[in-house]
Amino acid sequence: MKVTILGSGTSTGVPEIGCTCEVCVSTDPRDHRLRTSALVETEDARILIDCGPDFRQQMLPLPFEKLDAVLLTHEHYDHVGGVDDLRPFCRFGEIPVYAEKVTADRLRTRLPYCFAEHRYPGVPAILLRSIEIGEPFEINTTQVIPLRAMHGKLPIVGFRIGEMGYVTDVSSLPEETFLQLQGVKQLFINALRLAPHDTHQNLEEALKTAGRIGAEQTWFIHMSHQMGLHAVREKELPEHIHLAYDGLEITWK
Repeated sequence: MKVTILGSGTSTGVPEIGCTCEVCVSTDPRDHRLRTSALVETEDARILIDCGPDFRQQMLPLPFEKLDAVLLTHEHYDHVGGVDDLRPFCRFGEIPVYAEKVTADRLRTRLPYCFAEHRYPGVPAILLRSIEIGEPFEINTTQVIPLRAMHGKLPIVGFRIGEMGYVTDVSSLPEETFLQLQGVKQLFINALRLAPHDTHQNLEEALKTAGRIGAEQTWFIHMSHQMGLHAVREKELPEHIHLAYDGLEITWK
């Protein structure tokens, strides 16, 4: 399996417009963070997790190949704002987009032209498919398990795909999700900043969550400029826990 981090930043991205902090003016490319998204490649599936407003920019450097599915964690703009940019990938055929019903319904409201009975030429060919927490489904022969996570008071979705766990924007996890993530080799989970936040884990909370799950390697995503410089913060973490960065590729068997 291979995971490519397309974006590792929070909703405003890094650098943040108008900010001149040491992170936002850093020349280290690891401190430049597009909105959070990942590309997962298994033996028979190429799967996008979240399709934010930076999707076009994120995909331009990569080979132009079929997307077998898109998984959406929740409805917030930084996770769905690039859905219209799926258009070129529809040359390969209709793209299944998997989401909880509430997210699918909001997508229909925001992009009604994509789901009209008589669509005009050129709109994305999207097949919305509702998912249920804890009910596995398959993309080709790759099994995906939707997991419950809480984004403040908003229920959102994480995913387990084989030995990978992916949970973003989480502030807390129910006990059943901790159980479902046991045994993962690679964990991708959010850590927004150093200070506490109402709807996201901060670094301290993310470290505790990572410790409970016990993955062989944990990668923090969805980080703001308030996480600090990548080079500095990375040195302070346990050797099996890392800050992800845009363009990072992790491959394992």
